[in-house]
Amino acid sequence: MAPTDHALLSASGAHRWLNCPPSAVLESREPDSSSAAAEQGTAAHTLAEWKLRRALHRAPGFKPESTWVDDEMENLTDDYVAFVQEHISLAREACGDPQVLIEQRLDFSHIVPGGFGTGDCVIIAEPTLQIIDLKYGQGVLVEAVNNPQLMLYALGALHAFGDLYDIETVAVTIYQPRRGNVDTWEVPVADLLAWAKTEVKPKAELATAGGGEFCPGSWCQFCKIAPTCRARAEANLQLAKLEFAPPAELSDAEIADVLARIPQLKTWASDVEAYALSKAVNQGVVFEGFKLVAGRSVRKYTSETDVAKAAEAAGYKDIYDRKLITLTAMEKLMGKPAFNEILGDLVTKPAGKPTLVPASDKRPALDLVSAATDFQTNK
Repeated sequence: MAPTDHALLSASGAHRWLNCPPSAVLESREPDSSSAAAEQGTAAHTLAEWKLRRALHRAPGFKPESTWVDDEMENLTDDYVAFVQEHISLAREACGDPQVLIEQRLDFSHIVPGGFGTGDCVIIAEPTLQIIDLKYGQGVLVEAVNNPQLMLYALGALHAFGDLYDIETVAVTIYQPRRGNVDTWEVPVADLLAWAKTEVKPKAELATAGGGEFCPGSWCQFCKIAPTCRARAEANLQLAKLEFAPPAELSDAEIADVLARIPQLKTWASDVEAYALSKAVNQGVVFEGFKLVAGRSVRKYTSETDVAKAAEAAGYKDIYDRKLITLTAMEKLMGKPAFNEILGDLVTKPAGKPTLVPASDKRPALDLVSAATDFQTNK
């Protein structure tokens, strides 16, 4: 998108400006940047859109080309299209004339000043309106429950089409295939409208004016000002109040507090380090007590083909390693049915190493005795 197409209070950034209103104006002053993950995600969305339009007989035009498109992306976008088609069929069973909108601009400026976004797939039907959002990234697990981005999309769809259909419920779905995550959450229209009035509208007014309090949290991850945000720095440096005491000297409550902060502390430290390196390399900034040096590197062949030819010409034969392909590659080679039949008894999945996670994690808690036994067995 061109810069003029960006909303100050975007749906994709809603989790930030709803929790930290003044960040929106400050972020808008920072230049846009891209990343390999963003480019890959754009390629996946473009391919998925083309396939879905083709499946629905909507003149998709020429198939998009990108160096990011590989077998995995082809397969996962095929699965996404099949998923959407299944939900369209279900909508038709309940409603004779559902509307299916692809890459639809959704305007929610009646709630959020200048607010709009683009819905990957919107199914307008009675009694349920569906918002399906493709997330191709695998770094962060995205959940549908109380997802503000999709809730704002739903408000935009209701505003545009709510008078044409008797919609009672909104179902929002995150389709995140590379994490094996398909998550759907339903919310009554009345509750969604109440959220818009009591939560979104006041926060949006604050954010538009650059007002409100800075509030660091997990939503800082993709914020443009995260590396230099003083409120975030102060929140993370609160760990210093423990004076880095040995863990054995901390109470259980203090340890729980540290455990809760560690993920954000690690992210913040990495952000500051990356920001400082960029300033030093690209702008020549010198930070007192630090200097730029060449990092460690390892030797590598300039050309494996040329190396092989030279080694073989010199009479060396044993220059290649041969090893079994990975389990995933083997399953793809054989296909799941044949793989299960031929190798099913030869594949095992040992218990994972016990890991401390927040209580909100969806995985079931381990039995302490069995967890210790399994871990010792698989060490």
